[in-house]
Amino acid sequence: MAMNCLIVDDSRVLRTVARKIFEEMRFEVTEAEDGMAALRACRERMPDVVLFDGNLPSMKSVDFLKSVRAQQGGGRPVILVATTENDAEEVAHAIHAGANEYLMKPFDRVSVRAKLAEIGVTA
Repeated sequence: MAMNCLIVDDSRVLRTVARKIFEEMRFEVTEAEDGMAALRACRERMPDVVLFDGNLPSMKSVDFLKSVRAQQGGGRPVILVATTENDAEEVAHAIHAGANEYLMKPFDRVSVRAKLAEIGVTA
């Protein structure tokens, strides 16, 4: 059974790039354009991996992370926060709120695979 990845980003281009990368790794992919849609998707089917844009205008990453982790089964997914920030404090807040790791934008297939391998996810 394939692993499922939820890609959350307000940029359609970024979601498309991420979808291609995860589908090449044989993930089933679901997309959400904002935090509320992502939380609904998690309630419907908790994903194995979440790639969440840390700079969504609609919801702070900390709020999203706490909401997912509080849901039934919310401790299960591996959550990567994608960020353009070089701000260690922002990354630390996301990790403290429940993110497993972060991924710097722009990312590519190599960096996604390396980060997933680093945290023990193999598709």
